[in-house]
Amino acid sequence: MADDIDRANDQAQYLLDVALQRSRPIPSSRVSAQFCEDCDDPIPLLRQQTIQGCQTCVICQGLRERRR
Repeated sequence: MADDIDRANDQAQYLLDVALQRSRPIPSSRVSAQFCEDCDDPIPLLRQQTIQGCQTCVICQGLRERRR
């Protein structure tokens, strides 16, 4: 029984760590990703060049902003 609880706690901690990492501000000097962090679709070159440090495509970024 303790093993199931330990696995659940480990998974909860992992998901919390991922959420905290994604919520941190992105430094402006950071290089933009070529593929979206959420859906793995390519990020258009113009978006990469315009928004330094972007990690998501337009659609996924819109979804993230609506969730806030």
